[in-house]
Amino acid sequence: MSSIIEDLIARKIFNNRGEETIEVDVVTNGGFGRAGAPAGKSRGKAEVIYYPQGGVEGAIKKVDDLIAPELAGLNADYQEEIDNTLHELDGTSDFKNIGGNTAFAISLANAEAAANSHGLLLFQFIGGNAATTLPYPLGNCLSGGAHARGKAPDIQEYLALPHGAESFLEAQTANTQIHKKLGDLLKKKNSQFNGGKSDEGAWIANIDTVDAFDVMAKVCEEVGNEVDFECGFGLDVAASSLWKPKEEKYVYENEGKKRDTAEQLEFMLELIEKYHVAYVEDPFHEEDYESFAELTRKAKNCLICGDDLFTTNTERLNNGIKINAGNAIIIKVNQIGTLSDAALTIETAKRHGYDPVMSHRSGDTCDWHIAHLAVAYNCPLIKTGIVEGSRIAKLNELIRIEHFLGNRARMADLKIR
Repeated sequence: MSSIIEDLIARKIFNNRGEETIEVDVVTNGGFGRAGAPAGKSRGKAEVIYYPQGGVEGAIKKVDDLIAPELAGLNADYQEEIDNTLHELDGTSDFKNIGGNTAFAISLANAEAAANSHGLLLFQFIGGNAATTLPYPLGNCLSGGAHARGKAPDIQEYLALPHGAESFLEAQTANTQIHKKLGDLLKKKNSQFNGGKSDEGAWIANIDTVDAFDVMAKVCEEVGNEVDFECGFGLDVAASSLWKPKEEKYVYENEGKKRDTAEQLEFMLELIEKYHVAYVEDPFHEEDYESFAELTRKAKNCLICGDDLFTTNTERLNNGIKINAGNAIIIKVNQIGTLSDAALTIETAKRHGYDPVMSHRSGDTCDWHIAHLAVAYNCPLIKTGIVEGSRIAKLNELIRIEHFLGNRARMADLKIR
């Protein structure tokens, strides 16, 4: 079947927070693709600009008046050509003119349309016959920081990681059990806990930052014993939101403590050692490459992951590679704008021993594309919640992919360093 682009159709839809976002259809003469753009609440300063002047309405107008006429007639099979055209039409380094989310939606919809034109699933089209590896699910169980309201842990996310599972279905089953047991335990510990959840479906509770480690460790151990494989957990500290440049301190407001950079490093090491934390994301603010490198040297059997530090940007990742800042990187395609840009970052990460972690955004849609991207690019982890609707869309898609692959499916080689 032919993959020549015939039309682009843009519309306004809503994400799981009820915020307006853009969705784009790419129509070829042999297929069809559709993608909607997500939005982060905790964003790195180096991320591309989401929308042009005029917001979502302005982005739709750009598609109708500028982008659709330029892409019509091009071959969707040539993803780099499509993405390069988007860069050329924008003319800036941060997608200020057409919007990074506009580019994202077009880029992903184009890849899906190309796959559909050839009668292939997206992960097959991108990854070929080698795409048979499923990621481990990194699931947000307890929210704090910018993702919570009122008194809650200062650390943004406490994440279940069932890294002993032998199948994705087993791993996701364990995560759902951890999430449920955690809710039950929080209710027992605090009669005022009303079952409130964050945008990602994680619990929000009036609990101290450090106490949260005790309940997570307890629940993960209990579920691990029940399912008979290891269920660890990790953190997204989102330290940029704690960092106060004028004071040069990390301010833990609900904990009532301030930590300078050396104290923050010591605090992270203590938590990793005491609770056998397997994954720590953004333990320092987004420009502190040196502290990332020091923690990576000192932490044992733990992935030190950069999100705000790298923002899926190859140039920023290369800055980290020079001094071994971290050993894992969050991949959020809409941080950088196009699938080709994200693919380059993934390739660079792998070449230098960094584990790519395919990730959702807190304000997401029911698109399932990142499930396919995680398999296509052999990412050992996918970070996409546990129970909320837009997360379930991605997790169920991974279950379908595992079922489709049958006895060829295997779990990733996750190196908890």
